[in-house]
Amino acid sequence: MATLRLEMTFKNTEGRTSKIAVDNARDDLTDIEVKEAMDSILGDNIFITTGGDLVEKSKAELITTEVKEFEIE
Repeated sequence: MATLRLEMTFKNTEGRTSKIAVDNARDDLTDIEVKEAMDSILGDNIFITTGGDLVEKSKAELITTEVKEFEIE
């Protein structure tokens, strides 16, 4: 069974990267939806990292993970 995770990467005030992951993301997300979500996160300034506030979008990726279980008993 495949699962999807949206990973949004930001830069903080120290220039280091911080990642916010959303499990079970929709597979039909658009660039605009992700950009707006990231802009909202930056605008609301609700996440603080050890390197300070999030100040800039870096990248966003939709990651598919597929797990195959084996019968071992």
